[in-house]
Amino acid sequence: MKKSFFKRLTGSRTEDEDDKILEIEKPNFLDDEDSDSEGELTVDVYETPSHIIVKTLIAGVKKEDMDIALSRDMVAIRGKREEEQNIDEGNYFHRELYWGTFSRTILLPQEVDIERAEAVENQGMLTIRLPKIDKGRQTKLKVKSL
Repeated sequence: MKKSFFKRLTGSRTEDEDDKILEIEKPNFLDDEDSDSEGELTVDVYETPSHIIVKTLIAGVKKEDMDIALSRDMVAIRGKREEEQNIDEGNYFHRELYWGTFSRTILLPQEVDIERAEAVENQGMLTIRLPKIDKGRQTKLKVKSL
């Protein structure tokens, strides 16, 4: 049975599909972290005629503390946001910012060209541009004489 676009986009799955999920290798900086305490990264995913675009806020995350794994039909973003100041818990009035490891895996609505993909960060916004593969593209092949 084929998944709906929403299920593929959000990555939701049934228990039977658990064994079919691609295992994403953790970057070295996440090896000692407890995966149960990971935050889920919020994303916007949309398409243009030629690309699938993934946008997410990663303010406060160093480039070396982030990893983007990409396949033709999936993108996984993992990272760690470290709090630089040690403030006593009793001194907080509100504490809403997320500190620690985070991840998000997105199943893409169609295959992309991983060789031409690009990721750009600007003012805390990460934009991943994934060129679509045009399966309907045709060309003529000329026969050469040897």
